[in-house]
Amino acid sequence: MACTLAGLKLSKIWDLHPQIHQARTLGDEKTISLIGYTTLGTNDLARGTGFYDDLLATIGIERLWAHGNMVAWGTSRSDPAFCIAKPFDGELASAGNGTMIALRVQDRASVDRLHSRALELGGSDEGKPGPRGDHGFYGAYFKDLDGNKLNAYVPAS
Repeated sequence: MACTLAGLKLSKIWDLHPQIHQARTLGDEKTISLIGYTTLGTNDLARGTGFYDDLLATIGIERLWAHGNMVAWGTSRSDPAFCIAKPFDGELASAGNGTMIALRVQDRASVDRLHSRALELGGSDEGKPGPRGDHGFYGAYFKDLDGNKLNAYVPAS
């Protein structure tokens, strides 16, 4: 599917920025990706930690670590992680308008389960599970207890 951006026809966004699409190799041994971890602010670390411990367990993701005012979840310390933290500056955390973290999951059933569990845990619905567009993307949108917006999705094939 081609799109037009400032008069330039693109078949894929990475035609302009291949570094977004490709992992980088350092030396002969390590491969890194663009994203190392994401962080959302929380005003109640214990409440947020409980929410994400329970929510992410729905898709088999466990807590990696907790240190000071920050907690991380993921598959390993060498892969990208999802984090929450109390703001370093001591001010109140606030959700960013236009900011969203997208969680890529295995299948549509996982999207459905994650969205349902988020709502059961007190999150709010921002878009019920279902197809988006005509290209095969399937996703659901919700906000956590601090108003941060998340998306669970299965990419188009």
